[in-house]
Amino acid sequence: MSHYDDLETRSADARAADQLDALKAQLAQVHGQDGTGLPVEEIDGLDDLARLPVLRKSQLVEWQAAQRPFGGLRASNVTHMFQSPGPIYEPGSVARSDWWRMGRFLHAAGIGTTDVVQNCFGYHLTPAGHMFESGARAVGAVVIPAGTGQTDLQVRAAADLGATAYAGTPDYLKVILDRADETGEHLGIVRAAVGGGALFPSLRAEYADRGIACLQCYATADLGNIAYESDAMEGMIVDEGVIVEIVRPGTGDPVPEGEVGEVVVTSLNPDYPLIRFATGDLSAMMEGMSPCGRTNVRIKGWMGRADQTAKIKGMFVRPEQVAEFVARHDEVRAARVVVTREGEMDAMEVQVQATGGDEAAWAESAAQVLKLKGRVTRVDALPNDGKVIEDRREYG
Repeated sequence: MSHYDDLETRSADARAADQLDALKAQLAQVHGQDGTGLPVEEIDGLDDLARLPVLRKSQLVEWQAAQRPFGGLRASNVTHMFQSPGPIYEPGSVARSDWWRMGRFLHAAGIGTTDVVQNCFGYHLTPAGHMFESGARAVGAVVIPAGTGQTDLQVRAAADLGATAYAGTPDYLKVILDRADETGEHLGIVRAAVGGGALFPSLRAEYADRGIACLQCYATADLGNIAYESDAMEGMIVDEGVIVEIVRPGTGDPVPEGEVGEVVVTSLNPDYPLIRFATGDLSAMMEGMSPCGRTNVRIKGWMGRADQTAKIKGMFVRPEQVAEFVARHDEVRAARVVVTREGEMDAMEVQVQATGGDEAAWAESAAQVLKLKGRVTRVDALPNDGKVIEDRREYG
């Protein structure tokens, strides 16, 4: 299949140069209004992003509560305003083609001008339906704005209108297909572009057995498309309109390639600049390029949540506190708080990966930073799963 545009096959140097120019333009717009405090002239390369603060959704909620609708962040060309849980309000636009950049993903999923897309994402308050519709328009497909629910009507519409492709959550397509089987209706869906939930291998295999090629994307209401699968199905290719970093949970510090951490995204959308926006999701960078020929970096996909806050003995322990403990000791490579139950009491162990060091000093600073006392144990290595707080308690 041909690529969506020439951006997908740029060299790494060309992409970095273009993204640096776009980043400087974004920073010129937001300087001073989002707490960055870093002049554009001090940005010499994409690595300088790590000098900027991470913006978290909790901050966005606070800013928006103080100043509606978007917390003082600049938004232009706005034609729609959406509400997501929180509540968080997001702008949207049809003033520019494919504002959320979903067309690139739909093209990779094989959807084009000959397709009729049954769009089963919601259209009300939240933006997912509009996001995927804008992508379908970008690739020239016809859209059935089906929304969610009313499965019998979904089956009727798909059959009568000749739907060839599905857009929606991974599992709802199975609901439609199973209902069609029950009613003896044959549907012509052969492609599926899914998001908003986990696509389990068994479900993808079931769709393949039905003759449906199913690919997934990673997108959010705030940022639009972040990464997507191609037919190579080896990781998720980062979208050309964002810069993705993987950072240690609770910090803004990038982790080495291959290490699991929190996904932090800088949007290059000039209408709504979000700089180092923390998604709260865990992933890791992959080595090399996709076999499909797209040259951008890849992530492994969704690997859990970075917000691992746990309540231990009535006190909240947060990833930021674990990061502060690590920062106090030069010899400490990483640490993890493990929460269990001993009898009917919470128990906390701090596992420390380090070269040398004084375990007594670790115990003292752990108690100061975490506000709790617990065992401190030296370990040779910690699992590469992005966890800094592991809650092993059974809630049954």
